Amino acid sequence: MLAVDPGATIAAIAAEAGVDRRTVYRRFASREELLAAIYEARYDAVQRAVDRARLREAPVAVALHRYVEEIIEVNRTWPVELTRLRSDDAIRERRDALIGEVEDFLRRATDEGLLRADLPLAWASSLLPQLMHLASQQLPGLSAARAADVVVDSFLRGLGPR
Repeated sequence: MLAVDPGATIAAIAAEAGVDRRTVYRRFASREELLAAIYEARYDAVQRAVDRARLREAPVAVALHRYVEEIIEVNRTWPVELTRLRSDDAIRERRDALIGEVEDFLRRATDEGLLRADLPLAWASSLLPQLMHLASQQLPGLSAARAADVVVDSFLRGLGPR
């Protein structure tokens, strides 16, 4: 609901969940506390995705596909508006640490020849999350695994003819 309407009230959220707003307030003292819990849960899921992808030890192509598939699933499960993620210090620190892990992986992918060394790492680091986000939204009829196939192929080979 918050993905569709980031300004949704606690009363509207409670109604959508089929509970009284007092039930929500018993668990979360404020709307901000509810949002913080949502973002925390999203980042728990992202951390699990990074861990399961085994970015440091799995073969690069395998790790890339696992990571993309897992993140597409996270994006579909937790489709929240991400602007707030950059304004909260604790959330931003956690986000930055996860981005660092992925950037280390992309360096490894470049060193091992999976990515072009003549392009800035920042380009790959910016492009990959955008592709995963688009796949999460624009390919709803595909499983996360199939959507990951599309993302990885587009990321590694572009959209030109083969």
